Amino acid sequence: MADPTSRRDQIDDDLQEKLVEILTPEVEAAATQPPPPKSTDKDFFHALGGWGALLDIGLPWIAFLVAYAVTDHKLQLSLIIAVGIAAVLAVVRLVRRQALRNVFGGFIGVLISAWVANRTGNAKDFYVPGLLTNLGYGLLYLITVLIRWPLFGFLYGVITQTGTAWRRDPVLLRGFSRATLVFVGLFAIRLIVQVPLYFTGSLNALGIAKIGLGLPFYALAIWLAYAVLRGSMPPEKWDEARDSITHLLRANKK
Repeated sequence: MADPTSRRDQIDDDLQEKLVEILTPEVEAAATQPPPPKSTDKDFFHALGGWGALLDIGLPWIAFLVAYAVTDHKLQLSLIIAVGIAAVLAVVRLVRRQALRNVFGGFIGVLISAWVANRTGNAKDFYVPGLLTNLGYGLLYLITVLIRWPLFGFLYGVITQTGTAWRRDPVLLRGFSRATLVFVGLFAIRLIVQVPLYFTGSLNALGIAKIGLGLPFYALAIWLAYAVLRGSMPPEKWDEARDSITHLLRANKK
């Protein structure tokens, strides 16, 4: 009978060879480019989009909750206002030539939610896509940790063009697993709080929970994952990873 450890090592080697093959063109191209400029922790968070990115995602949801209360529970009007706010944010970002990644994601999410709620005629169903999204992401992040391929580690290998070398470093593997688990906790807490509110029809409480567990909670999760990851890396490795990630995020925003 084949040794399970040897078989797993062989699978890891095969995956590494495949990843190296995929990344070879990018590595060769990077070799001809000057090294990215040194960055700071503040630069890293600014490259993520800052609070403006969180506002792009969350403001339409806040608009729906407020409009639904102010208009005496007029569903269609509230949906129009929420979608309109998302569209305005997209136009503003476009006019100012700023990145549309976050506002586009928020707009699509609001649009899908509005379609679902309009189809069912039930205001609480505006939050169904968000619940399903949290469930899907939570399972995905958890599975990557359980199979010892934490999502943050895989992204680190791609961004820094180091392949799967991080998996051979117990400190990095543990750090990336913990950082990924932070977001598993984020999705789990959202579901634990919001699902009972959905099934009891507590729309106002559901909306407040959506807002409270949206922008502020997401920011907290980013900070916790950041702190866990930074604390798990030697200073020189963290500086290198932060510089590479910040440089990539800046390039994508141009």
